[in-house]
This record gives sequence, structure tokens and C-alpha cells, in this order.
Amino acid sequence: MKSQVSILKCVGYEPAIVQERVREAIDLIGGISAFIKPGSKVLVKPNLLMAKEPECGITTHPEVVRAVIKTLKEINCSIFVGDGPCLWKNQIKNVDEVYERTGISKVCREERAELVRFDKRRWRGNFPLSVWLDHCDHLISIPKFKTHEFMLITGAIKNNFGLVSGTYKTELHKKYFDREDFSKAVVDVYQEAKPSLTIIDGILAMEGDGPASGGKLRNLNLLLAGSDCVSLDSLMALIMGIEPLEVMTTKEAAERGLGKADIDSITVLGENLEGIIGQQFLLPITSMGSRLPAPVKKLAKKLIKYLPCVERDNCVKCAACIEACPQRSITMGKDVIIFDYSKCISCFCCQEACPSCAIKVKKSLLAKILGL
Repeated sequence: MKSQVSILKCVGYEPAIVQERVREAIDLIGGISAFIKPGSKVLVKPNLLMAKEPECGITTHPEVVRAVIKTLKEINCSIFVGDGPCLWKNQIKNVDEVYERTGISKVCREERAELVRFDKRRWRGNFPLSVWLDHCDHLISIPKFKTHEFMLITGAIKNNFGLVSGTYKTELHKKYFDREDFSKAVVDVYQEAKPSLTIIDGILAMEGDGPASGGKLRNLNLLLAGSDCVSLDSLMALIMGIEPLEVMTTKEAAERGLGKADIDSITVLGENLEGIIGQQFLLPITSMGSRLPAPVKKLAKKLIKYLPCVERDNCVKCAACIEACPQRSITMGKDVIIFDYSKCISCFCCQEACPSCAIKVKKSLLAKILGL
């Protein structure tokens, strides 16, 4: 049986238009009641990476969240909204700031949805996931359409990683520092807590060195909806000009039978796929090395490297990168951030946490010579 994914044009975040297009995207694949039982408890999980305003394009736009809440209210659901963003130090205070600056607090107040924190956890499989999964009957995921320095893209499957409780995400980066191993861990989380429905906010998308302040915004003007996150990420990749199985999380999830990655096994409803695929997104600098043929990559692994570095003019010395680093390889010097590259595992958590676009990527000599 084929997976079904709807893709619709949506130009801008005007509330009435977003509401209409979100409802249409869901109706095309069967309607909200095909995925969510009326009267049930639903956890709505956007991508709220950091405390940045919606126009920065780093987080799921609040109007897409509002549209989902309104659709759930039509079938009398109890609605809970939350995420586990990148947080260090005073976690509760920082969560409140994330919710407020991203516009999610305002939407929840206006729509009378309960905003929750992922501060309590239960071990499920190998990971401590939010207990709100136990409290609710359904999970709806609302990821952002973005590139990702470490994972190539971040979309439907990767958004579930935010269910991991608190700063344990940093421990997972330390434990699974190889891309392939980390991809398996991300898919483990997805397998443990698969959303009933996923809606991707691709109205304002991100390309380049995403998923945070290092990326570049792109008006893609698309919404994607479906229940098969493997299919959703496969279509995301195709739209970006990437072969779906080049994305390690997609490949791993497809091999486990968790969804369909083959385009011939996906029914696309709404937009004509031929008109929107292959838009050639600007990809992360690190993507060239990760996309080499396996034998070449194995031989060159020690010589082709991508490492974080600081752009001093942008650095505000907030120390977010120091707190985010799972290896404790970053320290504050007198006038600049200092990296200890003997400890660095190139996970780019520092870049993901940086609010001021100060963490850049530098290449090893061989990577430069090969034009990677």
C-alpha cells in the first residue's frame, strides 16, 4: 500500500490563509479524524530550537501551530503544546523565553491550549522521553523545513529528537558522535514515538548551514502533511535536490520498514510534484564530505575534516557554544572563544546553539584541495 503525502502552496503566514491551507492539506489525506480520535488528548510538538522570533525562520511558525490547534478543537480534543529546545544552565527560565519569543506562548493563550514543559521523563527503550507521551493519546509533529549541518536535513524524523528529555540530547551527541550512529539513535526515538500526523512548515524554509542562525532563509511557500515521516523526509529531500537515501535517517528508517522512501511507493496529493522537486537548495558545507562514495569516504576519513571555528566579529561571548559542547572542547579566552580540536567530534552542537551566527565551518587541507 502506498503512503499518502499532501503538498500545498501557501504564500506567507496570514492566519486565515494558513488555517485554510493546513485544513486542506489534512483533508486531502483523509481528514483529521482519520488520524486523531475525536475527544482525545493530543500532544502538539513544533520545532522550537532556540529563543528566536518567527521571522528568523529557525522555529516552526506559530500560525501553523495555531492552524493545527484550531483543527483539533473542531473535533473536541484536549490540546497540549510543547518541545524540548536546546537548553543549558537555567532550563525552566530558558524554556519560558523560547516559548515567548517564538510566539508559541501567545498562540496557546489565545487558543486556550495548554503549554507544557518536557521536564519529566520516562525511559522508553534506550532514551528518556517526555512523560507527555504517556499522558496523551496522539502526537502531532510540526517540524520546520531546514537543512542541517550534521544530518543534512532536519524534518519529520529528526523533529522527534526533541522528545528526548532535557540536556540528555547533549549526552547522545557525545555517545553517538559518528553520523551513522547518531542517525540510528534518531530513528530509535522515532520508532519509539511515531506521530499520528506530521505537518511540515515549509512556507519559510532554510538552506545552507542550518538548522540555526548559520542558515539562509528561502521562501519555499509549501506545506507538507502525512503520517509517514519517511515519505515526508524523502519528498523534502527531492524538493531540495537530494536523493532521499543520501539522508542517513531516511535510509535507516526505510531499511527498518518504518515507512516508504521510494517515490513510486508514495502518492502525492495537491501540487504537481514535477513542478517543485529539484530546486537545488544550498546545502551545508559539511554535506560534500558526507556524500562521498563509501570506499572513498573510508579512506579519506582522517584527512577530510570539517571543524567549527568562531567568526570574531559576530561573537557576543554569550557562552552558548561552551554550554552546548558535549566534549567540553570549547573555552572562553581573553578576547575569543577557543576550540580544542583534539577533543572536538564535529557534531556542530555549538553552531546549532549559537544565537548570533558566529560559529562557522573550516575545512581541512585535503577537503579544500578536493573542492569539498
